[in-house]
Amino acid sequence: MKKKPVLIGVLFVLVVLGAIVYSSMNLSKFKVEVCMTFNGRSTCKTAVGTTQEETLQTAITNACGDLAGGVTDSIACERTPPSKETWVK
Repeated sequence: MKKKPVLIGVLFVLVVLGAIVYSSMNLSKFKVEVCMTFNGRSTCKTAVGTTQEETLQTAITNACGDLAGGVTDSIACERTPPSKETWVK
């Protein structure tokens, strides 16, 4: 009787792991390196994504995370155009 709940648990874990592996397998179509300059500081970050818009915004957000010091600065930084934007195939 105790084997059935264990088997269901193992199957559930395998399904979840399979979904994670499938979702992370080469679904990213775009890759970009973005360099941001804000308040006299600069940094570059790379991001991958399934759309160009999503990929660019992710890279900008990641770079601004290093440069900004709070919510107001983060918003201002993310509204600043990148100083460099390089798309990689």
